[in-house]
Amino acid sequence: MRSTGFRRTTVAAIAGVLALSGLTACSSDEDGSSADGKTRITVNCMPPKSAKVDRSFFSADVAAFEKANPKIDVVAHDAFPCQDPKTFDAKLAGGQMEDVFYTYFTDAKHVVDIHQAADITQYVKELKSYSTIQQQLRDVYTVDGKIYGVPRTGYSMGLVYNRALFEKAGLDPDKPPTTWDEVRADAKKIAALGKGTVGYADYSAQNQGGWHFTAEMYSQGGSVVSEDGKKSQVDSAEGRAVLQTLHDMRWTDDSMGSKQLLVINDAQQMMGSGKLGMYLSAPDNIPILVKEKGGNYKDLALGPMPGGKGTLIGGDGYMFNKNASPEQIRAGLKWLDAMFLTPGKGFLGDYARAKKTDAPVGLPEPRLFTGAADAKDQEVKKANANVPVGNYQPFLDGNQSLELKIEPPNAQQIYSVLDGVVSAVLTKKDADIDRLLKDASGKIDGILARS
Repeated sequence: MRSTGFRRTTVAAIAGVLALSGLTACSSDEDGSSADGKTRITVNCMPPKSAKVDRSFFSADVAAFEKANPKIDVVAHDAFPCQDPKTFDAKLAGGQMEDVFYTYFTDAKHVVDIHQAADITQYVKELKSYSTIQQQLRDVYTVDGKIYGVPRTGYSMGLVYNRALFEKAGLDPDKPPTTWDEVRADAKKIAALGKGTVGYADYSAQNQGGWHFTAEMYSQGGSVVSEDGKKSQVDSAEGRAVLQTLHDMRWTDDSMGSKQLLVINDAQQMMGSGKLGMYLSAPDNIPILVKEKGGNYKDLALGPMPGGKGTLIGGDGYMFNKNASPEQIRAGLKWLDAMFLTPGKGFLGDYARAKKTDAPVGLPEPRLFTGAADAKDQEVKKANANVPVGNYQPFLDGNQSLELKIEPPNAQQIYSVLDGVVSAVLTKKDADIDRLLKDASGKIDGILARS
């Protein structure tokens, strides 16, 4: 799941395929050539017309790319969201996907498994930026030693907290909790402020409870599924520790409030209104809290994922249509380099341009690059920062020692099972944690066996 909303659940309805089959194909001619000798590529995830500023930037960057590469013609398709869960698999199966198409990290293996992605291994050497991208992000799009895609952004989970409430509760806002015992203790002090203040909030509905349970398992050093992806591992000491902590904060400490079955919007509303001390999320929540929920940048800070063992990572990237020609793949890689993968430039990296439109600059993520490329990207970002970057230093420092782990296979189906586990613990004081984990483990084993 993305920290700001849902990811795709696997949907491959025959009706959807039939509905799409009558549409004009998105791909260009088989070899990607046009009458004027240009290589034509279709791409998606252009910002919609409603996002006027982002769309204007995207269009300008495409135009600049075409001017610098006069033999390449880029046809961009807008979309919101970039990937529609109702049509994604149907577009793939119906041959309607763009030549260069957007995917979440959790899609990569699935798209490869259903034979809908081009193997770009032999072409990646032409992508100037590829070797500068973090290895664990590159690995997401590598299946059985072959490369099928290129990362565009990456994020990791951490702890969003309210500095103002920390100060009121007598806590040091520069030292957020780094263990779950500390989270529990701090949440109790914040909740004691009264007037509807909640110390810590967690999700437990719409698959988001399962998503956070997974992140919390990682933080304890556990995993939701085995390394080979065949067996559940939720019925474990780490799983019990996660649920016991939530149970104790909810029922013993009364630091999570009485309202449960929360989803991301609920936590954001509480944090933005100054009534919530802490919740798990990624840095991209910060501008949402300010621009949409009434928060203030100076009060909002980020700490590392509590627990000290690991954190959930996610992100997105682009893959290539299985029918894309070598010329289209090469053109697509050049386009990705220019649009998204040049430090300090392009649609995501032009921080000076973003600052002029009052977009937030200085958030600690996405952090895509390594080495000199990362240093350059961070230098340009720092020079144009318009948010209190010091508020995020604990997150940056703490992340250095955490294992970065991607979401499990069949994530949405597994999250649906785990939603019930988390919601039971937060709504029933006498919930049987051992029984809940045993039952969930059996259901997850069934999901994995069918995949």
